[in-house]
Amino acid sequence: MESLVFQFDLFLRLLAALFFGVLLGAERNFAHKTAGMRTYSLVCLGSAAFVVGSIAATLPYVGLVNFDPMRVASQVVLGVGFLGGGLIVVRNGDINNLTTAAGLWIAAAVGMLSGFGLYMLAAFTTLLTLITFTAMWYFEQKVKYVGVHIQEGMYKRILEEDEGKMVK
Repeated sequence: MESLVFQFDLFLRLLAALFFGVLLGAERNFAHKTAGMRTYSLVCLGSAAFVVGSIAATLPYVGLVNFDPMRVASQVVLGVGFLGGGLIVVRNGDINNLTTAAGLWIAAAVGMLSGFGLYMLAAFTTLLTLITFTAMWYFEQKVKYVGVHIQEGMYKRILEEDEGKMVK
């Protein structure tokens, strides 16, 4: 049986994953997205649980059986990719929920980092993701605004050139 300190460490890993998932999901809630705090925290917690479970299951068999916890981690990546694929919707040529799906994929990575006990990496990844969701959104809106105006200007010039050709 594992020591109480070992069990506490595993619980801490799960709590860290849940906390980071809530942070990531909170931003999605602020952005009025479907997948929010509960979805992100569940993905983070679930991926951490798979990693923590594989670590705990490996210990009794060290030296007896070839067991690789990274196999579980690789399957989490695949499973979350499938979940994210289900979120992506294409309507009338517009792609929706792509960022949400990518965010869930990152939430799984944060959960796995927490599961492996890599708290600083999990925190830094959470910070970078929140910056991407928020600050990058602002920058993206500015780029879209400029792009629309450039396209409108080009379209106007083309129309003016075509009108000039028609008059002659």
